[in-house]
Amino acid sequence: MNLLKPVAPDRLPELLKCMPKAELHIHIEGSLEPEMIFALAQRNGLAIPYSSVDELRRAYAFTNLQSFLDIYYAGASVLLKEQDFYDMARAYLQKAAADKVLHTELFFDPQTHTVRGVSMETVVGGLHRACVDAQAELGISASLIMCFLRHLSEEDAFETLEQALPFRDQIIGIGLDSGEVGNPPEKFARVFARSRELGFHLVAHAGEEGPPAYVWTALDVLKVERIDHGVQSSRDAALMQRLARDRIPLTVCPLSNLKLCVVPELAAHNLRQLLDAGLVATVNSDDPTYFGGYLNDNFTQTFAALGLDAQHAYTLARNSFEASFIDESAKRRYIDQLNETFASFQ
Repeated sequence: MNLLKPVAPDRLPELLKCMPKAELHIHIEGSLEPEMIFALAQRNGLAIPYSSVDELRRAYAFTNLQSFLDIYYAGASVLLKEQDFYDMARAYLQKAAADKVLHTELFFDPQTHTVRGVSMETVVGGLHRACVDAQAELGISASLIMCFLRHLSEEDAFETLEQALPFRDQIIGIGLDSGEVGNPPEKFARVFARSRELGFHLVAHAGEEGPPAYVWTALDVLKVERIDHGVQSSRDAALMQRLARDRIPLTVCPLSNLKLCVVPELAAHNLRQLLDAGLVATVNSDDPTYFGGYLNDNFTQTFAALGLDAQHAYTLARNSFEASFIDESAKRRYIDQLNETFASFQ
């Protein structure tokens, strides 16, 4: 869609907030707000190493991915019962609906929970029930993507895949996350091949802190359909051409990249470069409670820092629907709503 005329700069924040969009890179455990961490700890009779919500928030000063992961796993330790997972997902879905998210694909990390004795049934049951209720009550569609923790072994990933098979109809895809450096995608070649045979959609984190080579192997060895993050791709001209030619979506997370020191400041982010090169880039919140903002925060802060305009907004929103794993009729319906929103701003 080519805009008939530019949207006035003072109306751009309003447009960003009200335009329909999809979110494709959200770790549901990373939406766990400090207030809920304390509430769940109390409900489950657990002690956590922070005396207050404010003290916990002050700990969110990360220097790299690993320093974030350490506190991320500590926060997730309060999740024990199906209702805990339901409450966490429902809280995120309410925020997403308020941000005009029409569809979201939620990452979850079962190994974070099963190692603590929480069953796969408990994890998936709570998350799936929240997705079903959100569709009925909030009008937002939501699906689940199960991620393997790449700092663990492929054997552990295979065990996790087997544990998930009884809930196959509640999980649409398989992903790969956690500490990237030193854990290349090809470490999980066999389990991704098995997941592909089982009919799962495939995605993987690559090119966040890791090199462009990790993006290549995620594509060629794991055969993923989307790259999560992928911002290091701009260091490899041939990779950029490949991503543009094959229309491989990137689920970019600007505030996450800032918080984890992938970029020194938001104005240095390469989102514009990715779009100008014709890549199917999208904007997402990653772990919003830890990184300073949900989806609309990522849009408004990034657009202000990079001087992006309404045409960029339209492209990113449309990309988010086209990159999703919903069926073509739903994509057309959501894109029609996007077009109607932009037409009202003419």
